[in-house]
Amino acid sequence: MAKNNLLRMDNIGIVVESLDKAISFFEEIGLNLEGRTTIEGEWAGRVTGLGSQSVEIAMMVTPDGHSRLELSRFLTPPATSDHRTAPVNALGYMRVMFTVEDIDEMTARLIKFGAQLVGEVVQYENSYRLCYIRGHEGLLIGLAEQLGNK
Repeated sequence: MAKNNLLRMDNIGIVVESLDKAISFFEEIGLNLEGRTTIEGEWAGRVTGLGSQSVEIAMMVTPDGHSRLELSRFLTPPATSDHRTAPVNALGYMRVMFTVEDIDEMTARLIKFGAQLVGEVVQYENSYRLCYIRGHEGLLIGLAEQLGNK
């Protein structure tokens, strides 16, 4: 049997136009800004395959400290395509799902912050209430409220 040397999922990356607005949006959801910096140079481009690059990043962390979002704003080279408003069933599309205490309170707060409900809040059996929202820059965010274990 092959050894499994996976340790953890480190983060999910999201490219944005406005780092400040994205930070504010994810802080509204409940993530905390862990750090912010600019990464430049040929070494970084060797990782991404983009050549010399300059990217401003912000690392957001969940309250439990286990999950992170890396928000990136490319200064050079500029972003080349835009998948932010792709439907849920688009190939290769990613969304982030957060478990929240009160889905109604969270959706109401995020709608006031400019988010839009994609469909509606639905209940799956006696387990979860779920919905998708389009948040900052059209990013698709899933919200889940676990039922019965509050």
